[in-house]
Amino acid sequence: MTFRKVLFTSVQRIWRVDTTDGSQAPGRGGPAGTVPRPRVALAAGALLLVACDGAAAPDPAVGHVAEEYSAAVDSARAILDSLIAAEDIPGLSVAVGRGSELIWSEGFGFSDLTHDVKVTPLTRFRIGSVSKPYTAAALAHLVEDGALDLDAPVRTYVPSWPVKRWPITTRQLAGHLAGIRHYRGMENFSAVPYPTVLSGLEIFQDDTLMSEPGTTYAYSSYGWNLVSAVIEGASGEPFLDYMDRMVFEPLAMTHSTADWVRPVIPHRTRFYIRNEDGEVVNAPYVDNSYKWAGGGFLSTPEDILLFANAHLEPGYLEAETLEMLFASQTRLDGTETGYGLGWRSTTNDHGEAIVSHTGGSVGGRTVMTLNRDNGLIVAIVANLSSAPMSNTLAARIEALFR
Repeated sequence: MTFRKVLFTSVQRIWRVDTTDGSQAPGRGGPAGTVPRPRVALAAGALLLVACDGAAAPDPAVGHVAEEYSAAVDSARAILDSLIAAEDIPGLSVAVGRGSELIWSEGFGFSDLTHDVKVTPLTRFRIGSVSKPYTAAALAHLVEDGALDLDAPVRTYVPSWPVKRWPITTRQLAGHLAGIRHYRGMENFSAVPYPTVLSGLEIFQDDTLMSEPGTTYAYSSYGWNLVSAVIEGASGEPFLDYMDRMVFEPLAMTHSTADWVRPVIPHRTRFYIRNEDGEVVNAPYVDNSYKWAGGGFLSTPEDILLFANAHLEPGYLEAETLEMLFASQTRLDGTETGYGLGWRSTTNDHGEAIVSHTGGSVGGRTVMTLNRDNGLIVAIVANLSSAPMSNTLAARIEALFR
């Protein structure tokens, strides 16, 4: 390898590191976390050496392109460029991998339209309900450790949960079968800070169950709020601390964190929505502290790949646990829901098993798909509420890399 190529590779690696030490990033374990400083000086010095050697500086928007997939990447870029133009999406980021191999990662457009800040692979987006499979991993560890019985009443772990007409289990909560309601009206635009997981339950805990648990599949992010309270009760530690210790840190997901509103979180995008006239405007201020588990995390496509890859083969979790997460739950009448514990399960046109999740939030849309048969993983995020991030889009991208 030539000196120029070695240096270029080093710059790419340096660009991806945004802290100079092991200090806690804001939101990891609490809003008082310290703010790490970017390694600007080191990266700038390396870039200067590259320029002196006569080579062009690397494009920070392009994280990685595996040379053998360059044609597929060009085709995928054309798809995403067309989507961005058609939907007027300010910023988008994508990553494709096969197992532990990162094939492609790249940012498109802008994370901040006001200051013309471009999206890079380090840009953190609101991932919405992709937070649910993240949380499901924490749940899975408690099951493996024998600290949690998925079929025990949730009051076993959350004694403050009000007595209802029927008991609710954690398995039912995680599969949207518990009868817990979803958002009403503009509740998902909440700007109220909730200091604890239990305080966030106050929004819905006194409401009547919509149906007998187990009878009806009804998607509910609030159900996952209660899941996070179960995790606290079973683990004996704050939910976000447990997420750090058992999910983000073991998987080296260094750019995933709770979307705290007060701290400065490096590389966090701004958020956009469409107004009544269809114009792209700044999203209203929201505080997601009421729903960390169901839709409150920030992440990047590369971190999503790290997470999904950990679910491809046993290791991070046991083989039986993976099947528990992915297997469709059934209603009391025996019909399947297509949803396991925080993961949707289906098959594609090739008959391959696909597990996935999409996410929608104020100023964010996400899709994550994992092909369990060929190992291909696709993650796409955008900073516009109406951006059409779907399994169909992910399948079009995946098809190019088969």
